[in-house]
Amino acid sequence: MDTMTTVFTDNAKVMPKGQVTIPKDVRKALGVEAGDRVTFVVSQGEVRIINSAVYAMKLLQEGMQGQAEAAAIRSEEDVLKLAKSVRAEE
Repeated sequence: MDTMTTVFTDNAKVMPKGQVTIPKDVRKALGVEAGDRVTFVVSQGEVRIINSAVYAMKLLQEGMQGQAEAAAIRSEEDVLKLAKSVRAEE
């Protein structure tokens, strides 16, 4: 099953302590293994389960959106100049 492009549903039983086992195909689609963390995003009565590392990167990217333009960084050369100036301040 190509879980990255296939839409599917699965279900799991909620145990007395609120625990749920994430089905194998869902874990595979999320790219999570034992010990990894997942994030629950609740909105309008629905829950999305997201790989926490992927979610954190998404939030970082959204938070940084537009920052390069604001700092006039338009090329790799601009990045190198910025890195050199930061290093010189240290």
